[in-house]
Amino acid sequence: MQEDLILGYLPIFIYLIVVALIGSVLILASALIGRKNPSHEKLSTYECGSTPIKDARRRLDVRFYLVAVLFILFDIEVVFLYPWAILFDRFEPMIFGFIEMVLFVVVLLLGYVYVWRKGALNWS
Repeated sequence: MQEDLILGYLPIFIYLIVVALIGSVLILASALIGRKNPSHEKLSTYECGSTPIKDARRRLDVRFYLVAVLFILFDIEVVFLYPWAILFDRFEPMIFGFIEMVLFVVVLLLGYVYVWRKGALNWS
């Protein structure tokens, strides 16, 4: 039983070893063979073809991160609506599935209203 399990995963282990070897060889070959002639132009910050205005390592406003986290949070929660819609007719008491999703959407909307009231979505 244990041997069958190991033999079943053997091709995956071989594949992972081959991928790791190929990746390592390519990175090593690039480091050894590649030309190294850095210039000021090559080492400068690239900003979509325009001349850089400030240092690229400057600090961003915390609101940027807040909006990004809120987007991910609400986006992931909305993703749960699709499987619910697909499986809605399979709920034994259909009202249970409906009430469950209404509560989910109410919690989602309460979170959105809270964030909106706190001013986290205002860019000034």
